[in-house]
Amino acid sequence: MDGIEADTHAAERTLAGATPDEIAAWGRRSTDWVPPSGLGPLPADLRERAARLLQHQLAVAEALVEGITQSRRQRDVAARMSQNPTRPVSSFIDRPV
Repeated sequence: MDGIEADTHAAERTLAGATPDEIAAWGRRSTDWVPPSGLGPLPADLRERAARLLQHQLAVAEALVEGITQSRRQRDVAARMSQNPTRPVSSFIDRPV
């Protein structure tokens, strides 16, 4: 449980201040997890299922990273647009034609 909490906090810190590239790199980590010791080998009948599960987790993580990266880019563009005081502002005048 402590390890999961630590990973959650690390992800939160990364998302709070990282660039999109740093977020993407963090999301692609696959060597950080260390299996618990003392469990023995994975039963043969579970290996295929475990491999499919791992691939599914990696695909989901990649999709999340891509979504986060796109959201950050959109947010950054929107922030730049709203902070530009010289940008023209639309004016609409009602008058008969």
